[in-house]
Amino acid sequence: MSDPEWASAAADVPSAGELRMRAVTIGAPQRIDGAIELRPYDDEWPQLYGDEATRVVSVLGHKVLRLEHVGSTSVPGLPAKPIIDMLLVVADSSAEQDYVPPMERAGYVLRVREPDWYQHRLFKGPATNINLHVFSAGCLEIDRMLRFRDHLRSDDSDRELYSRTKHELAARRWNYVQEYADAKTEVVAAIIARSWRA
Repeated sequence: MSDPEWASAAADVPSAGELRMRAVTIGAPQRIDGAIELRPYDDEWPQLYGDEATRVVSVLGHKVLRLEHVGSTSVPGLPAKPIIDMLLVVADSSAEQDYVPPMERAGYVLRVREPDWYQHRLFKGPATNINLHVFSAGCLEIDRMLRFRDHLRSDDSDRELYSRTKHELAARRWNYVQEYADAKTEVVAAIIARSWRA
């Protein structure tokens, strides 16, 4: 095989991260092949969350044990991708028959199934651009997400650090948004560790 053929073949080999995404994504993972779009904080984001939360509760009723606005769009002053992250807690996120069919009838699309990571599920919305993360009651990730959000809301220094990190990483070229998210892991972990001491 000549050098150009070898280079082409090597470029076609998916990375470990891409293989993982393919394993948990329902349908094909969406490639971005470029920089991440970050927008300044928008005062409309909490209202978009509220509208979508009302819709989720109307669909699932008492099956909603907790519903929260999380992620960067939930932190005033923080730049973010224009996607509303939501945290939905149900009794058992692995029991898809209890909540997926009514959500799909309402236009939500189940896009991620991660049985090896806290039985995480993720829906995309029918109207607003959302990531609706679903976890089981008692899952450790729930507290981690809420602690991170609450700390960023109250700690100017860590909010600024996270903002700088997001801008620096967002300017790079990424194949998938998840790669950008993974690149923030070390900073996120450090901020969460400090939140326990605050």
